[in-house]
Amino acid sequence: MEIINTPIPDLLVIKNKVFEDSRGYFTEAYNEHVFTQNNIAIHFCQDNRSKSAYGVIRGLHYQLNPHSQSKLVSVIVGKVFDVAVDIRQGSPTFGQWYGIELSDENHLQFLIPQGFAHGFSVLSETAIFSYKCDNFYTPELDRGIAYNDPTLAIDWKIPAEKALISAKDNKHPLLSEAEINFSFTHE
Repeated sequence: MEIINTPIPDLLVIKNKVFEDSRGYFTEAYNEHVFTQNNIAIHFCQDNRSKSAYGVIRGLHYQLNPHSQSKLVSVIVGKVFDVAVDIRQGSPTFGQWYGIELSDENHLQFLIPQGFAHGFSVLSETAIFSYKCDNFYTPELDRGIAYNDPTLAIDWKIPAEKALISAKDNKHPLLSEAEINFSFTHE
């Protein structure tokens, strides 16, 4: 596994070693020792999967403290454009986002720590999306930010007329109006 820094502190891309031959492939999706050796102190407790059709945009989601969630996300089938937005008060990159294409071909993973809102758009006919979380889902602390917030100006790589958005995600507030209780701390 190769750990790759992004322009936003603490937001990481993980490039797995993939062993392919005529039978298919093998890759190690998670290794606690590699995380520990790279000073990533996250202990996962819940795995989730979703299946979505082309044009679906999910997000931007997060959970408030004290049950905020770090997520290790990847794509099992298909291709998505995955986005994380820094919502840590006091962060030099507050309100900035980073996006990356994740697919069953590139085998990349995206490590999104607590204090980030997360979303993705489906670029393939369908996609099966996987994410490990370090805290259990807590509905009363579930929050979101409008996927189309003009101050964020995220290009979801989906034509507006083809975007499929849930009723819940269409009701999220702008970042400037969102309930946030994260603080930036960096050593």
